[in-house]
Amino acid sequence: MPLAVELIAHRGASADAPENTLAAVRLAWEQGADAVETDVWLTRDRQIVAIHDETPARYTNGTNAIPIADQSLAELKRLDVGSWKGKRWAGETIPTLAEVLATMPTGKRLYVEIKCGAKIVPVLADFVSSHPAATACLVLIGFSLEVLAELKRRLPSIPMLWVVELTPTADGRAWLPSTADSIDAVDRMGLDGLDVSAGRGVDANFVAAVHATGLQFAVWTVDDFQEARRLIAIGVDGITTNRPGWLHEQLRPS
Repeated sequence: MPLAVELIAHRGASADAPENTLAAVRLAWEQGADAVETDVWLTRDRQIVAIHDETPARYTNGTNAIPIADQSLAELKRLDVGSWKGKRWAGETIPTLAEVLATMPTGKRLYVEIKCGAKIVPVLADFVSSHPAATACLVLIGFSLEVLAELKRRLPSIPMLWVVELTPTADGRAWLPSTADSIDAVDRMGLDGLDVSAGRGVDANFVAAVHATGLQFAVWTVDDFQEARRLIAIGVDGITTNRPGWLHEQLRPS
């Protein structure tokens, strides 16, 4: 029986495989994820690649600390970004967005988080235009409202969610940005919803207020099944997790 929430694999099945690699993405599909989230940067030669950090240093044991934006795709493809996770993953390379898209099973979705600036906008718009399958499965997310708004102008049919990290006020009585400010920002930019950091700041009132405006409400990153159950109970639409297979088993009705 399907769960009453979309389970989104954070950088693929990243608890088990090296994040943002094709191995992690394929494993997420094998584990039954409804969607995969991947992060993207633009290379020096204007190729879109899936990697979280600004440089590959963390994935190459510090041997390559050059920004992604200053390297070509060919240079990046020579890097082993799997061995840091274990010998089993030796030889995994940084995939392109096209390579990630090619793994997509029918009916699944791909959340693409924009990690770089506005330079990616025309490149990503051209990518979607030249990959018809992208229109049916892509969801674009990011912290920059301005980048998302420009992408929405160029790609109006693609769902776009503003990524928000909630922080408590000094007195601990409220969270910022406020519910009203979050909804107002998304509405003003013509976006489709919020992707919010999980925790005490996400409550039933927040979710209800977002849904009342017709917006989507997703949360990140949840690896605790009790927290996942709480979030499902208050009506979130999607839960991002590093452990999609395990969490699915924990949440499956008995």
